[in-house]
Amino acid sequence: MSTPRIYTRIVGTGSCVPPRVVTNDELAAELAKRGVQTSDEWIRTRTGICQRYIAENMSTLDLALAASRQAIERAGCAPADIDLIIVATTTPDGVFPSMACRLQAALGLKGCAAFDVQAVCAGYVYAMSVADGLVRTGAYRRALVVGAEVLSRLLDWDDRSTCVLFGDGAGAVVIEASDSEGILAHRMHADGSFGVETLSCDARIEHNAVVGTGFIRMNGQQVFKLAVSSLTESFREVCGMAGITPEDVDVWVPHQANIRIIEMIAHRLGLPPEKTVVTVNLHGNTSAASVPLALDWAVTHGRIKPGNTVMLQGVGAGMAWGSVLLRW
Repeated sequence: MSTPRIYTRIVGTGSCVPPRVVTNDELAAELAKRGVQTSDEWIRTRTGICQRYIAENMSTLDLALAASRQAIERAGCAPADIDLIIVATTTPDGVFPSMACRLQAALGLKGCAAFDVQAVCAGYVYAMSVADGLVRTGAYRRALVVGAEVLSRLLDWDDRSTCVLFGDGAGAVVIEASDSEGILAHRMHADGSFGVETLSCDARIEHNAVVGTGFIRMNGQQVFKLAVSSLTESFREVCGMAGITPEDVDVWVPHQANIRIIEMIAHRLGLPPEKTVVTVNLHGNTSAASVPLALDWAVTHGRIKPGNTVMLQGVGAGMAWGSVLLRW
């Protein structure tokens, strides 16, 4: 007698952003005091960003916890039903213990598996891929997968090329074992040859001091080219793994880094605007929180409906990238 196949499905989503909203005009005024010149028009036309949320007196855990509680509530389960926690983050509240273990404790849990994934802006897609694989083994029943960031900690407010791009926030999902299809296919990739020079925050703690550059540094043109080519190829690859074509995808939730990147990929894949979820105007680039924030926005605004085929994609420093295709 054959063993029933295990699938995984998203059963709840959640998100959290800090209370403080900073518009482009507000940011431009603050930067002008530092001698950095920019404007709403300059930021919007180059990135699509209109505002971002900035954490004040809030930790990565604060954001992750609020998003997680919302996702668990919407999943119709209790924290005690979670037996696997994976947190994707670039901005943990400390070197260790992991954010996942901190989140576990904040949820009042003990004993379940908990660990972090660090793949920067691709982190959430990586974490979803790992969670899907582990749940499919049958060893875990229900996973909490979180992307949470306080990127404002890493911003050099004298560097116009980066400080206007990023924001803070968290998104979470609960996925559980199912006997019907949910996640259809996924694939992770990385190319470390595009390392520190392309996109990095190249710092470490050594003898109680920060060694290196604790600010985000980026070669914007290089990142743009790599993001477009890698996500376009990955989209086609994962569709092929599932036996569908890009045209069969109903909703695309890409990493929210830059509207020009999103539009270029959509053009190459022939995806119409109505299939593309865009929240970069609201949140800016929130790294590992980007995709789950956009996913929760799409769910709560009715952009994703039962039966839809949905593509999630992330790309970030490393360079690392990946895609998760699922049936809602």
